[in-house]
Amino acid sequence: MPGYHWGSLAVQERVGVRELAEHVGRSIGPGIKDVAAAFLGLQPHLVVGAADGEGRLWASLLTGAPGFVRATGPDRIAVTGGLPEGDPLAGALAADGTRVGTLALDPRTRRRMRLNGTVEATGRGFAVRAEQVFANCPKYLQKRTPLELATEGAGVLRRGGSLTAAQQRAVTGADTFFIATTQDGDGADASHRGGLPGFVQVLSPVDLAWPDYPGNAMFLTLGNLVADPRAALLFPHWESGAVLQLSGRARTEFGADGSRAVRFRVESVVESLHPGRLLWSAPEFSPANPALPQPPAHRGSTTR
Repeated sequence: MPGYHWGSLAVQERVGVRELAEHVGRSIGPGIKDVAAAFLGLQPHLVVGAADGEGRLWASLLTGAPGFVRATGPDRIAVTGGLPEGDPLAGALAADGTRVGTLALDPRTRRRMRLNGTVEATGRGFAVRAEQVFANCPKYLQKRTPLELATEGAGVLRRGGSLTAAQQRAVTGADTFFIATTQDGDGADASHRGGLPGFVQVLSPVDLAWPDYPGNAMFLTLGNLVADPRAALLFPHWESGAVLQLSGRARTEFGADGSRAVRFRVESVVESLHPGRLLWSAPEFSPANPALPQPPAHRGSTTR
């Protein structure tokens, strides 16, 4: 089956979508079509997922003027500039051979595309030799309008091994995050998760959970987690430009009713606020976002 490894195939089989996944998987290939190249050239940011020198997985956000990401060949993109100082992936993106997953997402149009491949270091940034290129539907993407560039920022604000109270509030208030996973070290992938604020639950300072909403039936992320539990989350604060990066491990729980949920254990945290980040408006929520579960009604005593 094109584009899939054994982990994704196992999840597709379990959920019963192998035939649909085979059809959808025909869209995965190494070539960057003209429409994809044009889309990339308009984007002001790019999400990148990869492992650092110690093998920890991270997801990072690169920002630049449109054109800083561009297709330079039928299977190659170039990214001008690099990550800000202190970002956990700065070294990995400067090294030839790093396996990366990238995601270009446009909140203005609710369009997105993924490109996974291998880094080629360049003097002014880095390039990626594409191995998998494909688009995703706009489901669960919130629409936003760009405002201005942040002119202030203190760089890395905090590092740690668990979430502070303020970071926990940021996670529970998020309507969007990005997740990076890997195929047991053989490739990386960056994907998007969205929903109404509160769809990500904070169970403890080191434990998160979120529902896995129905998607395109590929199960690339969940398939990767079958092969390798390492994962990374990136929570952007759209209005301020702050970024919360989490590295840890994740697993999927399958309910008897067909539901799925992912649990994530935090191992390392980096919170940063760098100047030059693009600031965005408040969201126009996707009509596909499921309603959040209502807490059970409190049954107190009554007096007759």
